[in-house]
Amino acid sequence: MKVVARNKKAHREYQIQDKLEAGLSLRGTEVKSIRLGHVQLGDAYVQIKDEEAYLVKANISVYDKGSWTNHEPSRRRKLLLHKREIRKLQGKINERGLTVVPLQMYLNDKGLVKVEIGVGKGKQYHDKREDLKRRDAARDIQRAMRRGNDR
Repeated sequence: MKVVARNKKAHREYQIQDKLEAGLSLRGTEVKSIRLGHVQLGDAYVQIKDEEAYLVKANISVYDKGSWTNHEPSRRRKLLLHKREIRKLQGKINERGLTVVPLQMYLNDKGLVKVEIGVGKGKQYHDKREDLKRRDAARDIQRAMRRGNDR
């Protein structure tokens, strides 16, 4: 598995509760651009419309060697999920006010492009500060442990 792009903002902005793997319906030049790593997932999210899931605002750069066959960089891309998975996501979005965001895009063992999506709840400002404090404390503990082992 080769990770092509990660959405670093997702874990900072959302409390991820559930993860799913989805395929993508792509054009040829998009796949070539993804293989080169020209993907940005920072502002992307998943939208469900007419019982179909779409990846919105994911930027896949134009392929350099493409011609008139090139794709639009920020078009909506259909996610390949089972109907029951889409209904499950739709229910979570409607009931609890959760958001579905892409966590990472990768190439699996067979060379297919996959997206790991996460269902999460938006964090408040004070939640983000608590996470920072927790991370700093864990880092300090690790440093202290290393110093203790060096002696």
